[in-house]
Amino acid sequence: MSEVYTKTINDFLAEASSSSPTPGGGNVSAVVATLGGSMIAMVASLTQGKKGYEEFQDENKEILDAVMKSIEELKELTLKDMAAFEDYMKAFRMPKETDEEKNTRKEAIQAAAKNATMVPLTICRSCLDLLKQADKLSRFGNKMAISDVGVGAYVCEAALRACMLSVDINIPSIKDEAFVADVTNERARLFAEAESLKGKALAFVNEKMG
Repeated sequence: MSEVYTKTINDFLAEASSSSPTPGGGNVSAVVATLGGSMIAMVASLTQGKKGYEEFQDENKEILDAVMKSIEELKELTLKDMAAFEDYMKAFRMPKETDEEKNTRKEAIQAAAKNATMVPLTICRSCLDLLKQADKLSRFGNKMAISDVGVGAYVCEAALRACMLSVDINIPSIKDEAFVADVTNERARLFAEAESLKGKALAFVNEKMG
């Protein structure tokens, strides 16, 4: 997998804090989402095979498998987001001396801008997938660790909203109106669904903690 995930946390923070454009907002948000997912996975792991939770074992295993799958997807998307940004920057460095070069460069910039929009949007979808699992697990997860389902829900929604900024910054430069409309509509849907799922998960978490 990505060297991002083989670095020490201190090394990753040093690189993210440097003048290097990557890791940047989209890929950092993906890393944050994996941490949120790990909290959901931890509670599912603490529920699996435990006395008192026998009736939930099948559903719990499905949740755990789904969360781990999303975490692996986010690891891949971390790399893809870095690559998408680099490709976008390369497009701006293309020659523009002749009319043909200008047109080629313009088309390359548009294609790269779309890709640099779709990758973080896909990260946002993965964040939503994790929130769906947090909502499910909040209803029966191990009461000794149920607060961490809430942590996962908070973190994953925050990662989704943060990553969406990497979508928002590219939209004004994209000329394809249908593409922009689709992305804008999905943005609204993801925000609304994420807020709803987080709210439901936290309601169950707070109920069980009380």
